[in-house]
Amino acid sequence: MWKESYRIGIELIDTQHQELFQRITDFLKVIKGQGKWEQKIDRVKETSSFMQSYVVKHFSDEEVYQKKINYPNCEGHHQLHEEFKAEVSKYAEKLVESGYNEDVAQEFAGKLMTWLIYHVAKEDQEIGKYVRLGEKTDER
Repeated sequence: MWKESYRIGIELIDTQHQELFQRITDFLKVIKGQGKWEQKIDRVKETSSFMQSYVVKHFSDEEVYQKKINYPNCEGHHQLHEEFKAEVSKYAEKLVESGYNEDVAQEFAGKLMTWLIYHVAKEDQEIGKYVRLGEKTDER
């Protein structure tokens, strides 16, 4: 699902985005692939756990970078991150409560991919534009 057009030009952030896309793509393949659901539950648990920890690290790295460059929408971007972390936590709880129900896992996977594409393709692109503009004007 990763596209070069998602690249924002900051190596650490781009690498983390690629990792997120790869993990979610792999998760979708497992969920939609052949086999009994019971055999897929460990992968659902693994992905839920990974997302809960990795998004915290990624968002922290991204926000540190935004502060470093004095990104003007730092607070608004932080709020989007907080909302997504809450959504991931909500789905982690929902998965446990449902006994790792297949429908809940599919819904979670869809939300992850939709949010990631939207966030990287729209919100994070603004960070890249800000950096490129600063390079042109030599302000940073």
